Amino acid sequence: MPELSASHRLRIGRYAEQNRIYHLTANTLKREPVFRGYVLGRKVAHQFRKVQEQGFADTLAFVVMPDHFHWLIQLHRGSLGELMCQTKSLSARSINAATGRTGSLWQQGFHDHSLRQEESLVRIARYVVANPLRARLVEKLGDYPLWDAIWV
Repeated sequence: MPELSASHRLRIGRYAEQNRIYHLTANTLKREPVFRGYVLGRKVAHQFRKVQEQGFADTLAFVVMPDHFHWLIQLHRGSLGELMCQTKSLSARSINAATGRTGSLWQQGFHDHSLRQEESLVRIARYVVANPLRARLVEKLGDYPLWDAIWV
C-alpha cells in the first residue's frame, strides 16, 4: 500500500457531525509569519465572521498567530473539509490581493479535534486564546489584537 502524505493521513476517519464543537488549526505555507501585522490577520478573522453569517458554523473562539490559526467552532452544516477549504481559499485570495502575493498561502490540510462531552469547552477556549502568551508575543492577552471569544 502506498504511503500517504501527512495531509491525506489527517483525513482518515474524519467525520463531521452537525452541532458538534471542533477545534481547528491551519498553518501557513512553510510556516511563513504572514500575520505578524494586524491588517492581514483581520482578513482571516473576517472569513470566520462570514462563515458564521452564512450559517455554516458559530465561532466560539479564535486566535490568528503569525503563522497559523486556532478556531473553535460549532459546526451547523457542511463538512469540516468544505468549511476549511472555503475559509482558507477566500482568506488567501483577500490577502494575496492586498499584498500582491501569488500562489498558495496555506499548507494543505488542517488539524481538527472534536470535543467530547467530558472535555471542558472553556478550558479549550482558554488554550486557544492564550496562544500569544505561550508564544511570548505579548505579556497580557489584551495586548494581542487577533483573538476573540464569545465569553468576552
